[in-house]
Amino acid sequence: MPPETRLARFRVMPSTVIRAFDYRPEANELHILFTTGRRYVYHDVPPEAVEAFRSAFSKGRHFNTRIRGHYRFTERTPEPSA
Repeated sequence: MPPETRLARFRVMPSTVIRAFDYRPEANELHILFTTGRRYVYHDVPPEAVEAFRSAFSKGRHFNTRIRGHYRFTERTPEPSA
């Protein structure tokens, strides 16, 4: 899959910590792309937690206090460029 397609679902935002995120409600997965380029999937995240994250003024602060350490996660390694 081309890189532009992989990021098409991501909601890009002005943040010094989080570059973009995507929520997949069918799996309750919150995908977060950090400004460092690292990508994580947070599992079993309920829709109301994502809505609170989406609405938060400071995405980084909200992530650090309400998501990190509260949900199981998997780090995704970057896909090789074609």
